[in-house]
Amino acid sequence: MRGRKSVHEDFWALNDISFDINKGETFGLVGDNGSGKSTLLKCMAQILYPDKGSIAMQGRVAALLEVGSGFHPELSGRENIFLNGSILGMAKQEIVKKFDSIVDFSGVSEFIDQPVKNYSSGMYVRLGFSVAIHVDPDILLVDEVLAVGDETFQQKCADKFVEFRREGKTVIIVSHALGTMMTMCDRLAWLSHGELQTVGNPDEVVASYRGAAQ
Repeated sequence: MRGRKSVHEDFWALNDISFDINKGETFGLVGDNGSGKSTLLKCMAQILYPDKGSIAMQGRVAALLEVGSGFHPELSGRENIFLNGSILGMAKQEIVKKFDSIVDFSGVSEFIDQPVKNYSSGMYVRLGFSVAIHVDPDILLVDEVLAVGDETFQQKCADKFVEFRREGKTVIIVSHALGTMMTMCDRLAWLSHGELQTVGNPDEVVASYRGAAQ
């Protein structure tokens, strides 16, 4: 508009983030909404790409980032297992071999031939998580979506993370459930406004994060 100046400010979802994650480690990302946690996870999953710098990951990666991601709402649970499995890099024969185990872990066998548009968010997450872990990944990326599941399913997920750790697999989790993160993770990274505040022992990182919020 005449007489007004347009003001443009750069916004960086992530800025100068740098850390290493060890093989076989369960690593958590904590921070307020909008701090950049999910963006960082999407960069790790190669859904987004950084403008500067690089992310180096070795091994097969599976990601569960959003409720319903990789699923077609009009297709049945059965059809979506094959669709989502193929997106995550599984061959059809591999999916066929693991199909019964995927359905059993998800707990949605009664509805497996129903369109997933009729599923609850919890059912979506259970099926999506089950497909992701059956990819047999070296690295599993999990966003806050696990909070949608009930306590029984959350415990199944926690048990699976322990199993992954024993097998030397790496799990990277985003969550606001600080108590769970302190129990489950080997280390935490705290992000704030797109910048890394600290990385370290879960108890110490959570104490710093909570202290900053007071």
